[in-house]
Amino acid sequence: MNETTARAGRQDRALPMKIDVLTLFPGMFSGPLDESILKRARQSGILDLKIHDLRDWTHDRHRTVDDSPYGGGPGMVLKPEPLFEAVEALKAREQETRVILTAPSGRLFSQAIARELAAVPNLLLICGSYEGYDERVREHLVDDVLSIGDYVLTNGNLPAMVIIDTVTRLLPGALGDESSPLDESFSHGLLEYPHYTRPAEFRGWKVPDVLLSGNHAAIEHWRKAQAVKRTVERRPDLWDELRWARPKRKVS
Repeated sequence: MNETTARAGRQDRALPMKIDVLTLFPGMFSGPLDESILKRARQSGILDLKIHDLRDWTHDRHRTVDDSPYGGGPGMVLKPEPLFEAVEALKAREQETRVILTAPSGRLFSQAIARELAAVPNLLLICGSYEGYDERVREHLVDDVLSIGDYVLTNGNLPAMVIIDTVTRLLPGALGDESSPLDESFSHGLLEYPHYTRPAEFRGWKVPDVLLSGNHAAIEHWRKAQAVKRTVERRPDLWDELRWARPKRKVS
């Protein structure tokens, strides 16, 4: 899905975008999601975000959500019963919902995936915890499993926050300037070009002359060249992907 298609999908649907989060630690979401762009998006009705405690779908006195793994091994595993009951209850309210589980074993989250999710009317994020989750959750309950990197976190709350933040920035009206997300890093497969502001000279370090020239064509050319240079130097993996994705010229 390209940026134009995703943007058209978001504009065709009725706002706000609805995101539900299932977690064992709802208190972690207080603060990060109540500031800056996310705060404004929620206040303006662009984003409808609700945090749910998974233990609300348990039925024993201890509100048990985990158990030891079959076959032995360290740690505890999230049980399927409360997860299935919670997801089915929340999906009953919003039928067209995409269910995402955050876990280290998922596919790597990217700007391209964020654009896909921004075109979905309803998201349900399940935050993984403990040693993992019963595999039947992945096989029969969720639509996708996402990871934000090759490292281990205490639980899936931080990855869920990263996904929420990245997706919200792509919603119409969230940034004020509709062109802002189109120029950011990864939007076109490249890292973003360098930025400068006043003063034109600071401690002997000068802003590139082209940015002061007023020649918009030259500035655009410089920015594209700088984006390519930065990507090649800092993220050669992205540059290789971009090169292989380009159509090959036919040799006559």
